[in-house]
Amino acid sequence: MIVANDYKSFKSVRDGFDGSVGFVPTMGALHEGHLSLIKRARQENDFVVVSIFVNPTQFLEGEDLDKYPRKDEADKKICEIAGVDLLFMPTIDSIYNEDELLISAPKIRGYILEGAKRPGHFDGVLQIVMKLLNIVKPTNAYFGKKDAQQLSLITQMVKDYFMSVNIIPCEIVRDSDGLALSSRNVYLNDSERKRALSLSKALKEASMLISKGELNVDIIKQKMQDILLENVDKLDYVAIVDRGFNKLEKVEIGNSIILVAAFVGTTRLIDNIWV
Repeated sequence: MIVANDYKSFKSVRDGFDGSVGFVPTMGALHEGHLSLIKRARQENDFVVVSIFVNPTQFLEGEDLDKYPRKDEADKKICEIAGVDLLFMPTIDSIYNEDELLISAPKIRGYILEGAKRPGHFDGVLQIVMKLLNIVKPTNAYFGKKDAQQLSLITQMVKDYFMSVNIIPCEIVRDSDGLALSSRNVYLNDSERKRALSLSKALKEASMLISKGELNVDIIKQKMQDILLENVDKLDYVAIVDRGFNKLEKVEIGNSIILVAAFVGTTRLIDNIWV
């Protein structure tokens, strides 16, 4: 495995790849969720590239940029064992300059749910993903469904800008207790982790209701809120939307996403299911 820290050194290696390239962009602190993306990229491509970059432009003022978990040496070892060919770990200065050309998220879909709670967040996400896709020039790029709104907007960006890359959605990976894997889970103490299970419990309740024929969005959301409000410290939202992130009155089987965002302690968690 080769590690590159700037565009020039990365390009010198990337230009030698003759075959399909699978790309997994990450912010590090790798866990089994990331590893599942890397494994899939390894299975489906001739070469695998992973990036590790804690992107400052997607963090809002007061968020956890400075304390975001960083485990560079452990991450390198994980990538090496997983069969990554090229690991890109750029510095901030090698990615950004003082007078950047900016990319803006869509006026509506970029400012609902996560975008409403974190205005400007998706501008930063799309900015870095655009840069990384242009640097790596992958055949396929792999993103987890856990960040469903992000995945939707990246897919739209690739379509709107006529970019030659396949965006591959990948299933959420969970711990044995049902908690969706996240680098931020390390912030949870034991009691908070137990309360955090209310997110997946509420989603399971929604799934059960739908399996019994309940499709009314308001009824499903109320049942979820009843579970969540007993456990979380702050509920940001419970939402049921179609795959294009349009509001629904009734669940559309095969075209709906149920999402939740909440604080447990000081840690903000998100989760969802696709139905």
